[in-house]
Amino acid sequence: MDANSFLVTELIDAGLNRREARWLVEEFSPSNHEAIGAMRAAAQRRLDGEPIQYVLGHWPFRSLDLDLDPRVLIPRPETEELVGHAFDELMQRRLKDPLIVDLGCGSGAIGLSLLFELRQLGVNATLVAVDSSRDALEVTRANAAKHALEGVTTVHSSWFDALDESLRGRVDLIVANPPYVGATEFATLDPVLGYEPFGALVSEDTLHAEGFLDLEVIIGQSGAWLVANGLLICEHGNMHRPAALQAAHDASFTDVQDLDDMFGNPRFLIAKR
Repeated sequence: MDANSFLVTELIDAGLNRREARWLVEEFSPSNHEAIGAMRAAAQRRLDGEPIQYVLGHWPFRSLDLDLDPRVLIPRPETEELVGHAFDELMQRRLKDPLIVDLGCGSGAIGLSLLFELRQLGVNATLVAVDSSRDALEVTRANAAKHALEGVTTVHSSWFDALDESLRGRVDLIVANPPYVGATEFATLDPVLGYEPFGALVSEDTLHAEGFLDLEVIIGQSGAWLVANGLLICEHGNMHRPAALQAAHDASFTDVQDLDDMFGNPRFLIAKR
């Protein structure tokens, strides 16, 4: 048995599953006492319940490897689907230089992935990444620099509140994965979510649905910022389909659909002007 296999076995014996044990050994490439100590400390963080994404400090998301820490939400597979829908919609429009606004950007997963993938095909997109957390914006900027993605502007704002007025009527695509868990529901979920930023997960209730307030604001205000034939794509909770569709119709979107995610749950509002 080589040294790495021995260390993987050690971590498995400590309580980690084989896959995560192998990831940690590969991450730290332990070849001396200092590196082995760092690996064991990381393993203990995971054994204490911290998400593996934060322990490793980075995680793959579509074409990018994103730096992550507890300042930002851990991107989920469903959100990768949201990027796929947004990418397909933009490619159908054949825009040469689309302007994208990513509301609640967090790590930058959605907006930066779109920017990267579009530029791979020669589409010179521009991104405005918006978040009410200065810490999250710092993570987005770091991930943009990590992948040498230019044309990214970060804006400290609660949704549209501090967005430059010159952008009104000019945005081709607004994408958002806002908080959409109600406080009552959050109390019933896996305690591991306590490691993630509460404000990125939980939204206030409305008359229409639990945890729907941020979505209601985004859907209601997006139209004023979009170009003609502009597009809004939002991720939402399992129980939000009726409220999301109604909010989009109330906001005068003329072409509205709501799609399921890979697990068969209502998840994505796609609304066009």
